[in-house]
Amino acid sequence: MELDVLEKANSKEIKARLREKVLRLKKERNAYIVAHNYQNYEVQEVADILGDSLALSKAAIGLGHDVIVFCGVDFMAESAKILNPKATVVLPVREADCPMALMVTPERLKLKKAEYPDAAVVCYVNSSAAVKAESDIACTSANAIQVVKSLPQKQIIFVPDKNLGHYVQRFCPEKEIILWQGFCTTHIRVTAQDVLNMKAKYPNAAFIAHPECPPDVIDLADHVCSTSGFSTFISKSKADTFIIGTEVGMIYKLKKDHPERRFVMPTEQFVCQTMKMTTLGWVAHALETLEHQIEIPENIRSRAEITLRRMMAVTGEHPNSVIASY
Repeated sequence: MELDVLEKANSKEIKARLREKVLRLKKERNAYIVAHNYQNYEVQEVADILGDSLALSKAAIGLGHDVIVFCGVDFMAESAKILNPKATVVLPVREADCPMALMVTPERLKLKKAEYPDAAVVCYVNSSAAVKAESDIACTSANAIQVVKSLPQKQIIFVPDKNLGHYVQRFCPEKEIILWQGFCTTHIRVTAQDVLNMKAKYPNAAFIAHPECPPDVIDLADHVCSTSGFSTFISKSKADTFIIGTEVGMIYKLKKDHPERRFVMPTEQFVCQTMKMTTLGWVAHALETLEHQIEIPENIRSRAEITLRRMMAVTGEHPNSVIASY
């Protein structure tokens, strides 16, 4: 027991020193730290802004910072570079990738486009810069329905998330959604039975689901939204307990925003391992060494930027607005 107490004390002291180092280096580097809602709590605490993937990339535009440290996964840091080409964009952990984004490649997408030459390609922001460059328009989980409805084409190749595509199809019966067989390896883990078990345990709880969840899980939801929509729904709801249908890191922000409410997870499997790779130590290392910098060939970056800005034009978003996305 004494050893356990000592280890905890040492860990607390180390994190305090790392936090001081991060804050000092951030000032010296004129850096802006952005952290996704799924990041480790210690990382969220030192961030200048918390939020969704594209929202974070856009929030840094024109703020005058030399360095953007993106605490998330690779496609998010790429989006930041696409929209902030002159800034040094750093991803603290090179291996922090998104399994779903890796499920589509530009080469395979070109083959699908040849198969459906009259279709528009809508890519979820959870995709690489190279895939965005091969797409017609991007979307987020919050605006996917609006983006798809805005297109004149009847056929839509939707990449890479089949579950978000299924969700969009519910509201766009006039379109033929050609689903890519990709999925979020975290959201796919929750089952309808998990939700039913939790509803039985908390009969008065409201279940909020992310649209990356499987269709039968979506069917059980009281509300479906992107991560930035969770807090808005909770603030308007009369429920005091909420079943959170997304990655466990979301709980940190929800508890801060709504300390009087109770939040429970439908499954212990709701953990994104690559999101959790980024620690306070890696953030400090990134600020000290400026590793690992995101570089995108200009012919890809410029085309990917068009894809993102077409989306912004459809939804009337100002580049600096903080919107719902991942």
